[in-house]
Amino acid sequence: MKYLVTGTAGFIGFHVAMKLLERGDEVVGLDIINDYYDINLKYARLAHMGIQRDQVKKGQIVQSASIPSYRFIQLDLSVKEPLLDLFDQEKFDVVIHLAAQAGVRYSLSNPEVYIESNIVAFLNILESCRFHPVKHLVYASSSSVYGSNEKMPFSTSDSVDHPISLYAASKKSNELMAHTYSHLFNIPTTGLRFFTVYGPWGRPDMALFLFTEAILKGEPIQVFNYGNMKRDFTYVDDIVMGVIKVADRPASPNADFDGQNPDPGSSNAPYKVYNIGNSAPVLLMDYIHAVEKGLGKEAKMNMLPMQPGDVPASHADVTDLVRDTGYKPETSIDQGVKSFTDWYLDYYKK
Repeated sequence: MKYLVTGTAGFIGFHVAMKLLERGDEVVGLDIINDYYDINLKYARLAHMGIQRDQVKKGQIVQSASIPSYRFIQLDLSVKEPLLDLFDQEKFDVVIHLAAQAGVRYSLSNPEVYIESNIVAFLNILESCRFHPVKHLVYASSSSVYGSNEKMPFSTSDSVDHPISLYAASKKSNELMAHTYSHLFNIPTTGLRFFTVYGPWGRPDMALFLFTEAILKGEPIQVFNYGNMKRDFTYVDDIVMGVIKVADRPASPNADFDGQNPDPGSSNAPYKVYNIGNSAPVLLMDYIHAVEKGLGKEAKMNMLPMQPGDVPASHADVTDLVRDTGYKPETSIDQGVKSFTDWYLDYYKK
């Protein structure tokens, strides 16, 4: 199978591409390589896959030096024509679209970026799949779409009409856009609502990275809502397993779909949305203690109120993902955090 994986200089995209390559698939990776966070880390991920920084030139496909079945292209997804050309040339079987402008807090001060990167770019992906049909389009949504919802665990059968950040609204928009293209053009699409993914090669703007960095420097970490938070932290290897299991199973119409009582997570079109998380929420303070244990160093804490756009808890109902794919997360918080801190200490030579 030939895959297009967008966001392969990013955290989850890098891991998904590596796993596909390990099992023998052909992968074309794509990334804009923007400076939302340290581009050196992005280029280091690419180097791990045999793509050297000085080889990368916008719009040109580069062959990996170490993995014959991997090639990479730097491309801006908000520009349509080069993407259409790529689809025309490569004839992809499956698209796994993980490129996006991430981050709830960043969306408060940089809203325009989210429209360009998450709405316009996604439209161009859909248009490319329309004119150059693929067997399946899998794309990243987010647990952020649950917004003001308080009923736990979060279920894909719940309404998600009350986002509390533009980032969340952009991800909800992706789901609606995907449904339209599934309905009109019979494109099988599956959205994955990720729940707080963490692990080696992770993003520097996320809590685990920030906590680790601050603790090692002896600086206080910022603990929001005075530590009274719960998150469905999910280790990246478990996420990758789920992404690939979903990609291998193209969305199909729900034969039991009832238009009088519509299920938001499925359709009479080839469309599906899944939660993908650990389904075992962890207290923020327990997460911090796991970081302290992994580093062998105690954290100083600056206790702060809740941030705008944030939610106090998340908990994924993954029943349908387990039923349909056999998805089974297996990594404990202590194991996962230790894997991250070991990677961090090695990567930054601490």
